[in-house]
Amino acid sequence: MSLGTLFIISAPSGAGKTSLVAELLQRLENIQVSVSHTTRPSRPGEIDGSDYHFVTHQQFETMVAKQQFIEHAKVHSNYYGTSEEWVKSTLQKGIDVILEIDWQGAEQVRNKIPSSKSIFILPPSKQALFERLKGRGQDSDEVIQQRIAAAREEMSHYNEADYVVINDQFELACQELQQIVGATRCETNSQRHEKLLIDLLS
Repeated sequence: MSLGTLFIISAPSGAGKTSLVAELLQRLENIQVSVSHTTRPSRPGEIDGSDYHFVTHQQFETMVAKQQFIEHAKVHSNYYGTSEEWVKSTLQKGIDVILEIDWQGAEQVRNKIPSSKSIFILPPSKQALFERLKGRGQDSDEVIQQRIAAAREEMSHYNEADYVVINDQFELACQELQQIVGATRCETNSQRHEKLLIDLLS
């Protein structure tokens, strides 16, 4: 059985990454998003085990000590991490995996799994980013300014990714993500067509 591909998707808060990934999962088969562990409190409507695995700081630190994360990082004073066992077992089944992580985590994963593909999603402008964060209605102006400052730092690492997608028009950005996944699945070294090729060349 051929291995799945690991897609790393990074973006500043407010760039629309979560909506794009949700739409991509609706349109494509044989692809799953990794559910991160986090110490941050759940937001209204979020479900434990579906949106995130919500854990205490102590539980998270125990998992770090046991080296159970493929990557982990501290963002806005909370920890986020990805289960290495889950990612590797899912890829072994031939299923593609999406990791929604920041640039620090992306760097850790690329070092551990060089065959991964990384995608950076950018907003069309600083103004659009501000309006999207403001439109959420979840954060104070002070928190929004902190997120914008963090976004600038995050966006400065866009050139470390294999692909960049500008989320100006949602449909177009979604199509570009689909094309990246589709092109990767057609790569000759993906081994997805191994049985067919053995048959054709025998």
